[in-house]
Amino acid sequence: MITAPADPPTRGRLADLAAYAGVSEATVSRVLNDKPGVAAKTRQGVLTALDVLGYERPSKLRRSSAGLIGLVAPELTNPVFPMFAQVIETRLAGAGYTPVLCTQTPGGVHEDEYVQMLLARGVSGIVFVSGLHADTRASTERYTGLRDRGLPIALVNGYREGIDATFVSHDDLASMRVAVRHLRDLGHSRIGFATGPRRYVPVQRRIAGFREAMADVPGVDPDELVSTTMFSVEGGAAATRQLVEAGATAVVAGSDVMALGVLRAAHHLGLRVPADLSVVGGDDVPFMSFIDPPLTTVRMDVAAMAEAAVTAVLEEVAGERVEHREYLFAPELILRRSTAPVPAARP
Repeated sequence: MITAPADPPTRGRLADLAAYAGVSEATVSRVLNDKPGVAAKTRQGVLTALDVLGYERPSKLRRSSAGLIGLVAPELTNPVFPMFAQVIETRLAGAGYTPVLCTQTPGGVHEDEYVQMLLARGVSGIVFVSGLHADTRASTERYTGLRDRGLPIALVNGYREGIDATFVSHDDLASMRVAVRHLRDLGHSRIGFATGPRRYVPVQRRIAGFREAMADVPGVDPDELVSTTMFSVEGGAAATRQLVEAGATAVVAGSDVMALGVLRAAHHLGLRVPADLSVVGGDDVPFMSFIDPPLTTVRMDVAAMAEAAVTAVLEEVAGERVEHREYLFAPELILRRSTAPVPAARP
């Protein structure tokens, strides 16, 4: 974190804040010196810029926290989870709340332990990103118990019946439709799907979407072209070897991280991407446009999903009536250079 040592900030910091907030340096200076004549919305925009860019607020502008909001997320090795964390924490800080980030690692602190620690600290609400609610083998009682005590919660990616809360989900069915349709338009019929364990709700939905999108391909059994491994580079590589042996000319990966494993396995198998094997990822995490070849992927609208989850929790914290249901966010196909026509269909 960058800390401004003293007031007033240097000209460079004024320029940074002005650029981020979309105002003049003079306006930034007026806000930092707590001068009148600045609209409330503009003033808040400058203060948010201070917080987001990591500058310390002048002592006269420091505020007490409106409360604590917990954020429980998986390990941050998959770049999509830091993306969620950044948006959620920024939004909470802008609203005056202090975010408390709890990240899970294999063999580390369990989600239930984190929740008990958060409750002990008096959090006003919790946002769960891809937590145990996404695992169909896990009990939902941990979430119904939180709701019974009146705690506002939002659950991202993983809808479960019987939990009276707000769910925010990527439209997994639609994501598979757009990925498979793109590959079929390029002439591919032997399309493989590499994904994580079947017990997870998003995986089950994507498999259903894959089957639906492949149902009318003559002579192809979609189930023979689904490989469930792990959500990791190694999992993507293992799935690719299996799918290539099954005759796949294209692979849709369950995440961009898995897609990196697909690219690695293709290289080891002597296959060129996309000349011999087309690859589609999922999520559109940073740097996927810089790998070789740049990855065609299905973008998850992380910013909008994170905003919706935070808004639902904060509205409920404020005592507003919130409709508890699942909100689905549409995917977007991002075309780059990892997909091409099936080799046999080329001139």
